[in-house]
Amino acid sequence: MPEFTWRPANEATDADVAAVFEAGGAHKCRCQGLKVAGWIWRDTTQEQRDAAQVEQTGCGTDGPTSGLIGYVDGEPAGWVAVEPRESYPRIWSRRQPWMRMDPDREGVWSVTCFVVRKGHRRAGLMYELAAATVAYGQQVGARVLEGYPTEPADGKTVIWDEASVGLLQVFLDAGYEVVASPTLRRRVVRRELG
Repeated sequence: MPEFTWRPANEATDADVAAVFEAGGAHKCRCQGLKVAGWIWRDTTQEQRDAAQVEQTGCGTDGPTSGLIGYVDGEPAGWVAVEPRESYPRIWSRRQPWMRMDPDREGVWSVTCFVVRKGHRRAGLMYELAAATVAYGQQVGARVLEGYPTEPADGKTVIWDEASVGLLQVFLDAGYEVVASPTLRRRVVRRELG
């Protein structure tokens, strides 16, 4: 059975991060979709998004960092973005109140994006990454972890890019609870840490 491990991205290498983001929609976005208000990120170049991610992950530094890298048998295989909610200005610029619940609450960290590298999908890695957010949140002193997953309709599937926000069952298995259901498919989940 493969061994899963994880580490904060600042403790990983730039090459590990690049390997996870080598293809697909994640390669283009680089987890910048919620980093700036409005749609400005679409007007940036690929080089700008690449550079922003390198800066945000802080590889080889004492941090801070913007996510976790998951490894399968020592090979970089996945990513989950997790950092203080205020690091995501686009969450605050949205008009939907479910994206701005209790804005004055301190210690809320957002789990916004999952990436699983081709060749490692459909092996439960997203579940491992979600569980890692809980352990990491406890390490860094987060009080609440908050995610915004999708829940496919009965009998329906989602394409991989739709699942980048996480699937509801993945969060539930990591101990998160649904706190809002703002649309037919979108949920807001939280894991209280203390």
